[in-house]
Amino acid sequence: MSQAVREIPLSRPWLDEREEELVLEVLRSGRLSLGPWIERFEQEVAERVGAPYAAALSSGTAGLHLLCRIAGLGPGDEVITSPLSFVSSANCFTVEGATPVFADVDPVTLNLDPAAVEAAITERTRAIVAVDMFGLPCDLDPLRELADRHGLALIEDACESLGAEYKGQPLGSHGPSAVFAFYPNKQMATGEGGVVTTHSEEEWQLLRSLRNQGRSYETGAAWFNHVRLGLNYRWTDVQAAIGLGQLEKLDRILELRGEAASRYRELLAGVDGVEPPEPDDAERRRSWFVYVVKLDGALDRDAVMDALRAEGVATAEYVPCIHLQPYMRQQYGFAEGLCPVAEGIARRTMALPFFTQIEPGDQERVVEVLRLAVGA
Repeated sequence: MSQAVREIPLSRPWLDEREEELVLEVLRSGRLSLGPWIERFEQEVAERVGAPYAAALSSGTAGLHLLCRIAGLGPGDEVITSPLSFVSSANCFTVEGATPVFADVDPVTLNLDPAAVEAAITERTRAIVAVDMFGLPCDLDPLRELADRHGLALIEDACESLGAEYKGQPLGSHGPSAVFAFYPNKQMATGEGGVVTTHSEEEWQLLRSLRNQGRSYETGAAWFNHVRLGLNYRWTDVQAAIGLGQLEKLDRILELRGEAASRYRELLAGVDGVEPPEPDDAERRRSWFVYVVKLDGALDRDAVMDALRAEGVATAEYVPCIHLQPYMRQQYGFAEGLCPVAEGIARRTMALPFFTQIEPGDQERVVEVLRLAVGA
């Protein structure tokens, strides 16, 4: 009888007794939502990223959506974003009726190419949703200059990038409103959830209202006084408690993930046909979210991934282009060739198992299986 293969998962959150302790405090308090733990979490996140205000919501997508709602985006408007991202980077404004316009990415950073963004601007353009892809900050200053010059809203999708730095300062501190997310594969995990950090008190007040069905938070307002159309994008105190536990060890999380990324880079040095992620540069310090490699174009990616899975090594495409998703093709008529750089990257990239507490021995096994799979 053959021995079962021990599986190495693609991701796994780091949760321990501290999160259990904090969640138990919330459960014993009897206040599970709209309570003090959320406010405490918001204050600590705002302080962490260097922004005066933060509003926690049910997901990063919810945060992006509300920023698009506040920006007044709707039918007839165009919004430029990256084709190489999770679909929420475009869904957040298409759900408001705005039209997606995809600008190609830089082949090195995998983030929006500012020159491509500028070429995509028309008289109907109203906003840019910039993505900090795989934890690497986008070219924020050139994009902000473009937005200012053309009178566009700039929304930063930093959902994959908590803890990253651009020009020596944390993402979230530079001015544009930023959205971070806490899905279980993120650096900091609360199950579901997100937070918007903003430098505008007015925007912060709107976010708080819109996430809770448009309720008024004016002094003296009645409990059921709803002054605008809102949504139920509320978070819970249980999730906030988990988030506070995660924040306490965020520095250690980022350190361990950085060490794991460095270990992968060393192990992959002798594997032909596999290109590791680009290292940080003088302007950007990455917050490691996933570890995505590029395969040589001559390799059959599906066959390589099947070989890894056969040996219990989890892997996934990271990520298909948004504009080539079935619903995007159907609704807007997008097709291959629109963003050739992003499309070429998307055909070659795959994620390796990567999480805060991944064991060095497991990383060695991953790379050895990969080496055999690519024939290196």
